[in-house]
Amino acid sequence: MFLKLFSNSKPPPDDLELVRLYRQTGDMAHLGDLFQRHTEMVYLVCMKYLKDEEESKDATMQLFEHLATALLKHDITNFKSWLHVTAKNHCLMQLRAKKKQENIKLEVFDPPIMENTADFHLSEAAEREQDEQAVVKGLADLPPEQRECLELFYLQQKSYKEIATLTGCELSKVKSYIQNGKRNLKIYMEKHHAPR
Repeated sequence: MFLKLFSNSKPPPDDLELVRLYRQTGDMAHLGDLFQRHTEMVYLVCMKYLKDEEESKDATMQLFEHLATALLKHDITNFKSWLHVTAKNHCLMQLRAKKKQENIKLEVFDPPIMENTADFHLSEAAEREQDEQAVVKGLADLPPEQRECLELFYLQQKSYKEIATLTGCELSKVKSYIQNGKRNLKIYMEKHHAPR
């Protein structure tokens, strides 16, 4: 009798099925069920980078809110892996915004954003910090897809193919997001952060 009850019970839907149901219906209950399975992982990722309980709890909730729109835009093949990368990127952006991360690699952007480095003087550190802040603001100003692809490509050195896998975007879209993101970031830097 006990075994019979179990054999008739339907297994819970897997992650991708919940993603599909949420995209199809827009029902937040499906999203809640999905996120609940991975809340601990997301929180632990946040703790690893933010190293603060309250900030990590806030970041976990912000990521849940982010999923509500992100899942409607991206075709995801491995939800847990995608969520892990998304959580990590979210934390890194927070750290940069709070100036805790000092090494944003400006030189990786091609063409270079800041070209005149010959006349650096005693205030080089202060100027570099200004540059970093400007890049952070410029990245934050980009559409989410461009920002995510630029971060993965330049800051995490992922290939086009890896980015396509992680984001669920087509390869051609990834290339387009990176190309347009670079152009938009360069325009932002020229407009808001004139060379000294």
